[in-house]
Amino acid sequence: RLGFGSFVDKVVMPYVSTVPNNLVEPCPGCAAPYGYQNVMSLSTNTGRFSGEVHKAAVSGNLDAPEGGFDAIMQAIVCRDQIGWRDKARRLLVFSTDAGFHYAGDGKLGGIVKPNDGLCHLDGEGTYTHSTLQDYPSISQINQKVKQNAINVIFAVTKEQINVYKRLGEHIEGSTSGTLTGDSSNVVDLVQEQYNKIKSSVEMKDTANSAVKVTYYSKCLDENGPLKQTNKCDGLRVGTVVTFQAEIEVKTCPKDPKEWNHVFQIYPVGINESLTVDLEMLCSCPCERPGNPWYKEFAPECSGFGTYKCGVCECDSSHFGRKCECGSDNTRQPDKDIDLTAGCRPDNTTVIDCSGRGTCVCGQCDCDTRSNPEEKISGPFCECDNFSCDRHDGLLCSGPDHGECVCGKCVCVSGWTGSACDCRATNDTCIPPEGGEICSGRGVCECGMCKCNQDDKGHYSGRYCNKCPTCPGRCKEFKECVQCMVYKTGSLTPEECAANCTFELTVVDVVEDREDLDENFCAYYDEDDCRFAYVYSYDEKGKIVIKAQKERECPPQVYVLGIVLGVIGAIVLIGLALLLLWKLVTTIHDRREFAKFEKERSMAKWDTGENPIYKQATSTFKNPTYAGK
Repeated sequence: RLGFGSFVDKVVMPYVSTVPNNLVEPCPGCAAPYGYQNVMSLSTNTGRFSGEVHKAAVSGNLDAPEGGFDAIMQAIVCRDQIGWRDKARRLLVFSTDAGFHYAGDGKLGGIVKPNDGLCHLDGEGTYTHSTLQDYPSISQINQKVKQNAINVIFAVTKEQINVYKRLGEHIEGSTSGTLTGDSSNVVDLVQEQYNKIKSSVEMKDTANSAVKVTYYSKCLDENGPLKQTNKCDGLRVGTVVTFQAEIEVKTCPKDPKEWNHVFQIYPVGINESLTVDLEMLCSCPCERPGNPWYKEFAPECSGFGTYKCGVCECDSSHFGRKCECGSDNTRQPDKDIDLTAGCRPDNTTVIDCSGRGTCVCGQCDCDTRSNPEEKISGPFCECDNFSCDRHDGLLCSGPDHGECVCGKCVCVSGWTGSACDCRATNDTCIPPEGGEICSGRGVCECGMCKCNQDDKGHYSGRYCNKCPTCPGRCKEFKECVQCMVYKTGSLTPEECAANCTFELTVVDVVEDREDLDENFCAYYDEDDCRFAYVYSYDEKGKIVIKAQKERECPPQVYVLGIVLGVIGAIVLIGLALLLLWKLVTTIHDRREFAKFEKERSMAKWDTGENPIYKQATSTFKNPTYAGK
């Protein structure tokens, strides 16, 4: 059955604009704001569901967070209006792209009345107390989820996924998934999260802090030993698993009325439970006057205490196992009492207080460490809270995993190992879409898959779903992918339609991811283009292939352009070299000519006659020559 509801926020400032026009249309084309509206109760009418979702109008608010907690609370507690059935698995898919308001935020709008956790839907499915009471708290949501056995799936965008994953840690049975921007993967997301939920069973209880319930199970390994775990994974319809619960009373409540404690043990997300009526034996008959084992001022207690059930209860001024010591730490007159005997566990050792304390009148006064958080304790100083195993430098892997008690790690529920570093469940070894532990090709050790390596193949990957040495089916699907997606390859359209009958989805990018149970394939076709695809199997064992939308082809090479470019480059380089040579020679010639002109202008040998120079011929005048 499917149902549908929508939410915005409380219609008061500062969450929603109260300007009259904005109360009618907060944004162009938007519907009027409202708190929560149950649009369609659970029904088998899938056509109506699809129609209601498609015609759902968008609205708007002022601040970034939304009133999703109001919607979750009303959808959980309004069982009749929503239509929850008793014998059914209940899923609440919460889809958003924003954060959430929680308890206390209502004060900003003047709403101080706490959320009462009750149903307040009118006949039309409208939440009537949106402006009258505050948002629910996270603990209230968790409480109602447990009471009504509902699994919440947070389908949010990648910007909000980390916030809602942290929120899911505080809401029992909830999971989170990343929604694409156009919400196109919402069906796959819900199916994936539902597979996680239905393939596992987790036991919880409502016991108080005085009672500790420890669970043991063989899960799917019927011939294996019992393991401390409250969760079994990899289950299928019809699988039967058995849990054993060990109930331990850690402390007796001070109020005797709490010695009778009734609590439930239940599987998460299933509306069934086992009621345990526990009677704590916090008092014994020998602790009451009139019983033979009850003696006041008993000689067994040196006359300074009451003997109850074989143990001395000393008065306010004495102490010791037999009340042998006074408040001044002086020894009592009874010389037969060995004061140091009370500082040793038995007669096999002569070391008092385990060598880590001082024996004071029969009792150990343990040493004090320089670090105030490190303490030595115990009646013989035999215990401490700092010598336990460590993981990554953290004692017992940190307080979230366990605590150090008397030299050994006491793990919280869900963790095991000497340092509480191993998960008590196998959920981290189950593929996201469900199936066998480590894909049936390995064993889960400490929350990690240890893959098989034998003659059949060497498996690897987070879930042992990769096998580089195994013969795959990549080549089998190669031709079909080519003809169905890229219209290439050797198959004709008729052969492609007849032989390629498997389901194929075209996606933008195909990646080789270890966290998904997919087999990655990549080839080069006749055009030297690379195309990639992945294949996997659905729940029914059918082949599902995702192929990359575009091939990765090398850029086209223009040979003629390259040749002409090279020739042109050579010619240009030659011309450039010639011009450079001409320029260099011209500059050199001009420099030489200028130098010559300068030297010639400075020379003096050509400005006068040589005084010692005589011509080769001499001319004499004949005085008697008359010119005839």
